[in-house]
Amino acid sequence: MFKISEIKELIELLDRTSVQELELEEEGTRVVIRKGGRVEASAMQAPVWVQQPQAQPASAPNTAAPAVSAPAAPDESLHKIVSPMVGTFYSSPSPDADVYVNAGSRVNEKSVVCIIEAMKLMNELLAEVKGEIVEVLAENGQLVEYGQPLFLVKAE
Repeated sequence: MFKISEIKELIELLDRTSVQELELEEEGTRVVIRKGGRVEASAMQAPVWVQQPQAQPASAPNTAAPAVSAPAAPDESLHKIVSPMVGTFYSSPSPDADVYVNAGSRVNEKSVVCIIEAMKLMNELLAEVKGEIVEVLAENGQLVEYGQPLFLVKAE
């Protein structure tokens, strides 16, 4: 399993080279890092990690962990706030501070909804729409991709 710090280092190293794509696999976890170019909307989904249950003997009860399924398709009438870059998602300004927004929070065009850390720079992300946060799609400390939906907003 890759550590977030290792992934950040790889991103920084890739950024300083002419290499456009890096793919690594370790202990069954695959990481693909791409730079440049534009991501098409159809490819902007958060990865879904599925844990494959191990084969059980016929006499043993099935105690394997359940597989994680893909999330339901979001309502198309909802506005998506997407990540403008690859980086680490932070839901609050510091570890001991309250989160910027939760489901049910009211936002306007200038409301800060999260921070994306990229290359040791903290970038505040604004809602850019007035409405109510319906769902937070990213976890605190999660590595996010360019164009990945982070929030769903019921716009007014």
